[in-house]
Amino acid sequence: MPDVLVRNIDEKTLNNWKKRAERNNRSLQAELKEMIDALGKVDIEETRNMVREELAKYRAEGRMFSDSVEDLREIRDR
Repeated sequence: MPDVLVRNIDEKTLNNWKKRAERNNRSLQAELKEMIDALGKVDIEETRNMVREELAKYRAEGRMFSDSVEDLREIRDR
C-alpha cells in the first residue's frame, strides 16, 4: 500500500487531530487514514444527483420549503 507524506501542518490543526484520534480510541495515523478513506469515497457528482432526485420527489409531492427570510430577520432584530 502506498504511503503519503504531508509537510508543514499547522500545530493547532495537528493537536486537534490528535485529540480527535484520542476520542475515537485510535492512533493519529489510524484517524487520518480513516478520514482520507472516507473523503476519498465521496463523489460530489453522485451526491449532487442524489440531492436533485430527493428534491424532485419532494416537489412532486407538492411540498415546498418555507421561506425563512422573515424568521431570520426577526431573530437578527431581537
